[in-house]
Amino acid sequence: MALTPEDVNRIAHLARLELTDQEAGAMLAQLNGFFRIVEQMSAVDTRGVEPLYTPLAALHEVASRLRDDAVTEMAGGAEERARNQASAPSVQDGLYLVPKVLD
Repeated sequence: MALTPEDVNRIAHLARLELTDQEAGAMLAQLNGFFRIVEQMSAVDTRGVEPLYTPLAALHEVASRLRDDAVTEMAGGAEERARNQASAPSVQDGLYLVPKVLD
């Protein structure tokens, strides 16, 4: 999929950018280069390839820096929650209430 100069002008207009003819030409070349790379990557068969946490995982075992998604509230958690919510404008049943912004 190759972009045309008209495509670049439309994108620039939507982004509220004012480009000179030289800048628009450079942008056209960069965007078309990007789309060529995307087309090359799309052509690769990735069925059965598991996503990696980091590219280094392809080389050796990497420990995850992400913590487990686990409940961490202790037995006295309700008291701590009440202290944290004491300055909130509106709280109900341990939840922060916020004003409705959409109808």
